Amino acid sequence: MERRSLLTALAAGVAAALAGCSSAKRSATTTAPHSSPNSTATKAPASTRVFHAPHGIVKAPVPRGTLYMLPGTGNNVALTVDDGTDPRVVAGYAKLAKDTGLRLTFFCNGVNPSWTESASALRPLLEEGQIFMANHTWSHPSLLSLSSAELTDQVRRNETFLKNTYGVLGRPFLRPPFGYRNARVDAQLADLGYPAVTMWYGSLADSTVLNPKRIVVHAEESLKAGHLVIGHANHDPVLKVYDQIVHIITSRHLQPVHLGDVYQV
Repeated sequence: MERRSLLTALAAGVAAALAGCSSAKRSATTTAPHSSPNSTATKAPASTRVFHAPHGIVKAPVPRGTLYMLPGTGNNVALTVDDGTDPRVVAGYAKLAKDTGLRLTFFCNGVNPSWTESASALRPLLEEGQIFMANHTWSHPSLLSLSSAELTDQVRRNETFLKNTYGVLGRPFLRPPFGYRNARVDAQLADLGYPAVTMWYGSLADSTVLNPKRIVVHAEESLKAGHLVIGHANHDPVLKVYDQIVHIITSRHLQPVHLGDVYQV
């Protein structure tokens, strides 16, 4: 794509995403979780979408162990989004993905209402294969503090939520809250259907409130080929830097992927 065309597409897609964010919370509260996907998820014209599905990827088997980086070589990058305590940010990511074609992996905590409120926007993207919904436990406790029964309940309860809301279980990717895990936790997660504990290599560092400029600095440090990057849908400053995140990815000629794009699931 010529530079002028790329910048035109970038501006159009991201402007639409940002425009939708300010009213996302109001609209989300009036949208039924299982309303028709066609009512909210009409895709932007292909000519205005910055990103497209990856081609030519040979998917790797899901390993047993820990994921920090993407498999293989090339220019793939995976932005993953955790938690979802702020409905505006979840709605903003959904809008950004729809308008720009950005591929995302969401690690959901079903206890957060945002995942129900934005289901009508996210579900069509999931069905089209643009996003992947993964497990982050039901209510985000430290797994190190739980008994075996409590850990199982956290995982299974979130699977039930994902199944009822999105038609998927979130397997085989689970990110332990706070990244806290040990050999006991890893073994039990593998028995529950999550052989590869999903960590990260690079972060937007926005699990707490952060100045937008700092988020951009972390994005510049983290969004590189092969990196599995963690962000959070918890605080609204990230809404102000979506265009810069997209620009970093495009200027580096990176291909956004989700975990289902690169692993056999």
